[in-house]
Amino acid sequence: MSYQLKELTIRTNNTQEGMGKIQELWDHIMSGKLPILFDSEHIFLQGISLVSRYSNYDGDENGDYDLSILGVTADFFQEMDKKADAGIYKKYEVSDDSKKVTECTRKAWEKVWKEQKNGDIHRVFTCDYESSVPPEYAKDGKAHCYLYIAVHQ
Repeated sequence: MSYQLKELTIRTNNTQEGMGKIQELWDHIMSGKLPILFDSEHIFLQGISLVSRYSNYDGDENGDYDLSILGVTADFFQEMDKKADAGIYKKYEVSDDSKKVTECTRKAWEKVWKEQKNGDIHRVFTCDYESSVPPEYAKDGKAHCYLYIAVHQ
């Protein structure tokens, strides 16, 4: 019997220790130890994309929060784009020629934090979503990061 997880959640923060927990979680997912991208028999699940959901913030990005890794299908992104069009979320798309997912993701979040600091966006810290795509899964061979940040309307 094979099985797969639809999501899993850890409580963490943006400290060095918290980033280590996040990296360990991703290592377990990418290796198949936690069956979200692969089933329990280590068979790759076609049509599944991994998305990070940030929720249950203790205030803002400086406190603790829940990080959930979700296995989603394409309709998830269609729904999020509708929410972005409605002004519930602001969508950020960043690509990186260096082909490093971590670098691309860092650039995307820095863009959010800069806009937040400048007052260009007003985050509500309910649920934010991130999808980082390694270059080997992108049509153009670049790393990509897509963020959906919940904002005040």
